Amino acid sequence: MLKGLIIVFMVLLVASLGSGLYFLLVDQGDKNSRRTLHSLGVRLGLALGLATVIVYGVATGQLGHGNPWDAGPESAASRAAE
Repeated sequence: MLKGLIIVFMVLLVASLGSGLYFLLVDQGDKNSRRTLHSLGVRLGLALGLATVIVYGVATGQLGHGNPWDAGPESAASRAAE
């Protein structure tokens, strides 16, 4: 569930980046248009939301690493067996 939410945030960030580029190219020279600025604000809000979700996931233990080469700290029993 949390990983799906992170993917949704990433897709929305890319979409906001694309719309900002579009507004930047279309509104060249228009002093009254603030669409690029609004797109930047949306992107900033999405980035903060993404960072919040990631911090929440790490803090609750729902997100972590699953690297096969890093099994975690060794216990005293496994070190004594060697």
